[in-house]
Amino acid sequence: MKLTGAQILIKMIKAEGVDTIFGYPGGAVIDIYDALAKQVGLKHILVRHEQGAVHAADGYARANKSVGVALVTSGPGATNTVTGIASAHCDSIPLVVFTGQVPTGLIGNDAFQEVDIVGITRPCTKHNYLVKSVEKLAFIIKEAFYLARSGRPGPVLVDLPKDIVQTLVEFEEPGEISLKSYKPTYKPNKKQLNKVVDLISKAERPVIFAGGGVILSQASEELTRLAKMANIPVTASLMGLGAFPGSDPLWLGMLGMHGTYRANMSIGHCDLMIAAGVRFDDRVTGNISKFAPGATIVQIDIDPTSIHKNIEVQIPIVGDCKAALKEIIHLMEEKNFRDLTEKRPEWLSRIREWESAAPLKYEQSYDVIKPQYVIEKLYELTDGKAIITTEVGQNQMWAAQYYHFDEPNHFITSGGLGVMGFGLPAAIGAKVACPDKMVVDVAGDGSIQMNIQELMTAVESKIDVKIVILNNRYLGMVRQWQELFYDKVYSSTNMENAPDFVKLAEAYGATGLRCTKPDQVSRVLAKGLDTQGTVIMEFIVDREESVYPMVPAGGSITEMLLV
Repeated sequence: MKLTGAQILIKMIKAEGVDTIFGYPGGAVIDIYDALAKQVGLKHILVRHEQGAVHAADGYARANKSVGVALVTSGPGATNTVTGIASAHCDSIPLVVFTGQVPTGLIGNDAFQEVDIVGITRPCTKHNYLVKSVEKLAFIIKEAFYLARSGRPGPVLVDLPKDIVQTLVEFEEPGEISLKSYKPTYKPNKKQLNKVVDLISKAERPVIFAGGGVILSQASEELTRLAKMANIPVTASLMGLGAFPGSDPLWLGMLGMHGTYRANMSIGHCDLMIAAGVRFDDRVTGNISKFAPGATIVQIDIDPTSIHKNIEVQIPIVGDCKAALKEIIHLMEEKNFRDLTEKRPEWLSRIREWESAAPLKYEQSYDVIKPQYVIEKLYELTDGKAIITTEVGQNQMWAAQYYHFDEPNHFITSGGLGVMGFGLPAAIGAKVACPDKMVVDVAGDGSIQMNIQELMTAVESKIDVKIVILNNRYLGMVRQWQELFYDKVYSSTNMENAPDFVKLAEAYGATGLRCTKPDQVSRVLAKGLDTQGTVIMEFIVDREESVYPMVPAGGSITEMLLV
């Protein structure tokens, strides 16, 4: 059977179980788009900017627990993907990004719309390819998907010269993937796990710290079971929210710079920390020398380079989080550690005292909307079941603090890179992946404008996403730092001249709603959530409300600003 490179590409993508591609056409990929138009079973979502395509594929991958796919043209099309790829790389999200390239004979000649996208993305991809032979194309595609989803997941880029996708060759089904230099360790060392079980039985002040790796390995059920079996309180990084039920009594809240008082204090005073699927980012640890000073630290991660990288740990465990947690539970049952629910009452009592001393709080006035109030009402009206995507900044932190996630894959945010403009395209991807779920993008008035053009993507493709804009007419998080550390010199953070978001929504063919008073919040949210199609709900909130608690840069996470 003879196929063109473009036809081979489509065939191999479908063979990987992909049903949706997010992309934007151009001259270098026009043959691929021609092949796309002539096949069935593979949907294409036309975005309005290539960055949006990668963020949408990212949201799709997280919500669908699969590999997201983006397709763009050469030159500026390819370079526009870099922010999305870097974000996925930081958060270990499995993507395969296909970029067009000039014909092989023109590479290196500074041809029209030629860039070395392989060189540009080398630092922010798990691996990348420049396809030089159409005979190798099918194998490269299969290998790209294998690399993206295996081990520590991540983005893989495949650069496709135009002559490669045009060439007709005899198609051969590629064989199994086996890479001598790439053998992820899934099975953890049992001797190390036995040490963990002994530590759990003896610990007086243990804490489980869950990260995004727990969600990526689909280990939330095992983590929850271990916590309840051993009566251990649980905290999580921003990326780990939803790994443990946010409504459970053992839940401490998020850890770190804007973590809860009880979570940060628990880490500061624990004698055992079981860190699963975390890389100890600086936003979590604060001052490393003062992080968990009295704790024996267990770190479980499939990526050996993440262990000891930022924090020195006493019990390193290389392996899949799900496999490790499952085996710890099994060993506990073997050793008759089946029920530790009555253990450590003093520790749990102390945590309750910290919770009472400094709970998450705000004061809702009669005439000015507090952004936290909007998130609380959103949580109530969606019964905590919505998939929440966010932009980056204060809106992101308030969503993390006040929307309580009981399930994994329901909080989708740009954690490591912190990309403004992530939330709207990610919401589009999540809704495509989960059409029966409510998907809401929590945004700020600054960040929503970064990729506002994707409103057209949602409207045109009839993708029913809801957007909650917390409009404080500032770049709020930067303004907060300027207030606290720069003598209230609000340099270039005033966004008072914002667009009319209601008119903007209508211009794109979406529904626009505005709320200016606290007593309107529930009504506007209810109407927006119940309205069919893409909806923007704009809430005019307190201009100078800040996110608390807050750990100043360089401080210990137990040294928080509470008001």
